[in-house]
Amino acid sequence: MTNETFTFRYFNTDFHGEYWLKDDSRAVIVLTHGLGEHLGRFTFPVAKLLENDFSVIAFDHFGHGKTSGKKGHNPGYQHVLKSIDLVMVKAKELCVNQPVFLYGHSMGANAAINYAFDNHKQLKGVIATSPFLRLSFVPPKWKLVAGGIIRKIAPSITLNNEIDPNYISRSKEEVQKYKEDPLVHARVSANYSLVFMEKGEEAIQRSNEFKSPILLLHGDDDHLTDCKGTKEFGEKAANAKVKLYEGGYHELHNDVCKEEMMKDMIVWLQSTLEK
Repeated sequence: MTNETFTFRYFNTDFHGEYWLKDDSRAVIVLTHGLGEHLGRFTFPVAKLLENDFSVIAFDHFGHGKTSGKKGHNPGYQHVLKSIDLVMVKAKELCVNQPVFLYGHSMGANAAINYAFDNHKQLKGVIATSPFLRLSFVPPKWKLVAGGIIRKIAPSITLNNEIDPNYISRSKEEVQKYKEDPLVHARVSANYSLVFMEKGEEAIQRSNEFKSPILLLHGDDDHLTDCKGTKEFGEKAANAKVKLYEGGYHELHNDVCKEEMMKDMIVWLQSTLEK
């Protein structure tokens, strides 16, 4: 197995990435993380995917982790999708002629789903965990109004992202890790909040146009993103499988149900490859 970091430059930004290549890889998984975090928080799913002969490539989004730029900000939704496309190119260079799956969590799942609408021919399938299609809470009205104004006149200004770390996982140990992680931040600009809210709702409304096989996984007690939006998307998409985890919090891969979630993911990956 080969494990290396890599960098690429796009839109005046130096992106940080990492890949894990299995010698006997069956497919490659492109991983896109959630808001305020980074690729290093996916140690458990990466290990499980490797155990089952899947290679993985991940990167830190605009304004996140070890990628350069202002924390919590991106220059535009299409640039976020383009950054995913550049990692897709890298994945195909590293794993020639292997099927590619796109695995996104939360905000990363929002981007993965919207990327797949127009790039489904490049993908064997999509995995979306706790997708940020709708929020589980209503942001303060003043913040929405302020965000709309800021978006027009100073889009790079960031506010607190309103994420309560205690709702990340039911595991106190994982919550503590989140709180102590120096690469985790609580900043967000309108380009990651308002725009992603709009793109999430758009994705639900046009989910009947979604062509890729997709696995949608969500906790039914997620206080951050709404599992009902995930169910609605899955009910309309032609080739979707939806599973809700009873009592599950936002980061299923770091929650008490993580073993079950990864087992479900591996089974789906294997069955999709056989089709």
